[in-house]
Amino acid sequence: MASTGVFFYVYPGIASTASFLLNETNPAFGSLLQVGFAFGFGIAFAIITSMTICFATWQGFPWKKVPYYIFAQIFGAFMAGLFVYGQYHEQIVAYSAATIAAGKGTVFNGGPASIFCSFPGETQTNLGYLFMIEFFVDSYIGIIIWACLDPANPFVSPQAAPWAIVPKSTLQNLADGIPTPLPLNNPTNYILCLAYSTMVWAFADITISTNMARDLGTRLVALIFFGREAFTYHSYSWISILVNIPATLFATAYYEMLMRDSLQKIGKGAAVHEHGEEGLNLHLTKSGISGQQQGPLSPGMQKVFSLGSQGSTLHEGHKMEPGFSLAAENRTNGGI
Repeated sequence: MASTGVFFYVYPGIASTASFLLNETNPAFGSLLQVGFAFGFGIAFAIITSMTICFATWQGFPWKKVPYYIFAQIFGAFMAGLFVYGQYHEQIVAYSAATIAAGKGTVFNGGPASIFCSFPGETQTNLGYLFMIEFFVDSYIGIIIWACLDPANPFVSPQAAPWAIVPKSTLQNLADGIPTPLPLNNPTNYILCLAYSTMVWAFADITISTNMARDLGTRLVALIFFGREAFTYHSYSWISILVNIPATLFATAYYEMLMRDSLQKIGKGAAVHEHGEEGLNLHLTKSGISGQQQGPLSPGMQKVFSLGSQGSTLHEGHKMEPGFSLAAENRTNGGI
């Protein structure tokens, strides 16, 4: 499943790139807008390599299974590259002959090899600059993914939030050999598609990769057909292959430490509500997160939790946290 998902992500993206480059960027055959949409559409099907590592880091996915998933993802991208090369073989050979005759070779930004993987422009010789571009693009994507996975996020409907990308339960089922369909019809996938496409439109002209499996798998195809320079050109390949992993770990750590709702910590037993379980239960009920109240309230709790003209309160004179008020409103209105 992991191989198939990455194949469906990489295949339309590099095929769109091939159509765009091989026709000399003729708008009739494609554009950067088309390439962005192609990769954005495909990412809804994929399990991102850096996210697999983040699931193991934060969500309890077994570390011993991570290498198998990463290998499967790289293999899926590799097969997508082989398919596209086979389908565009005649055009790629002709384009390679033209670029070689022009003295450019085949491995450069905009060259035949760049159909399959990223290469920096001729003037992009500062690796620190390229590192910064890749790191912050990947961090942006990582935060959006992790925000969609947060069930307490009021800006994504509660029914859809846990299923953004591929949830831990799906990864675990797949790892255990249980046939589990990927949530391809989920609204949050469209959030990721748009976020991913936006990064392509904004930064593709200054070189990004965004995914280890997508880059390494197709770079191996470029190695086969265009030689070692696919890995040695401007000493860039390590950035495109590896930087997305620490960037996504940084993004998810930022979210976990600064943006994750404290309610989940209470649920896991890492923290407690100041009024105990009864207070937590009423808080969930008032916010709309819990559908029913468990048992009658004590007189003290009836006084502490009161409904006034300004909405629910945790203490007399203090409003409930805005995030939960918004979550309750979203639930009432069917979500955002």
